[in-house]
Amino acid sequence: MTTSALSLEWTGDVATIRMNDPPSLNAVTLEMIEAFDRALDEVRSRARAMILTGAGKAFCSGANLSGGMGGDDADPETFDAGSSLDSHINPLMTRLRDLPVPWISAVRGAAAGVGASLALAGDLIIASDTAFFLQAFSRIGLVPDGGSSHLLVRTIGRPRAMELMLLGDRLPARTALEWGLINRMVPDDQLDAAAMELAQRLAGGARSLSLIRQLAWTAVDGDWSAALASERQLQRAAGRTADHREGVAAFLDKRAAKFEGR
Repeated sequence: MTTSALSLEWTGDVATIRMNDPPSLNAVTLEMIEAFDRALDEVRSRARAMILTGAGKAFCSGANLSGGMGGDDADPETFDAGSSLDSHINPLMTRLRDLPVPWISAVRGAAAGVGASLALAGDLIIASDTAFFLQAFSRIGLVPDGGSSHLLVRTIGRPRAMELMLLGDRLPARTALEWGLINRMVPDDQLDAAAMELAQRLAGGARSLSLIRQLAWTAVDGDWSAALASERQLQRAAGRTADHREGVAAFLDKRAAKFEGR
């Protein structure tokens, strides 16, 4: 599937969603998000892992304010800069959080504004040595959105999150790695291959990978009791999968398991 704003490519069971507007550094428009939503329908139906990345030299430069993302009322008394959050961005971010397969964000160049939110929502985040993350909102008199305040505070703590959100300075990939905001940094020309290698490992994993990512989000969003309750519920579900039976059989046979994602 390819549109003017986004492409969906397949490598076996791995889906790659590529934001596809290099002249704007893949700035997000309403059209792109609608294409994103259609791509996720297909991902949910057949993928076992997903990569999210950008075409050209950037991941995503943020919202395209001339592409329907900046509100639609010139009257300052009624203007609503958050209207696209309700209609497009927040539903997309929730779909990504609730995706039934693990996914990787592969970041080169700018991941700014809502682009940073998209990048940081990945289960695994790989950045090239050209990547940087930018909370650009304070520069235009707005507040972080797309879940970035939630993701940043829970990942790197309040003081560092405050620094990024209040000052609006670039965070280079190397510092992001040191802070624990991303998983890996690789040379720019190795980014796509590194992301695909990890995605194929995930695609070959057990059905329980989907349940593991649910547990991680429960731990981020909830308390100790909620985490224990979620582990109990999802362990029952995992134990009833064919992949669990295969994993136990492989362990007893002293061989590598052959998971089929079911």
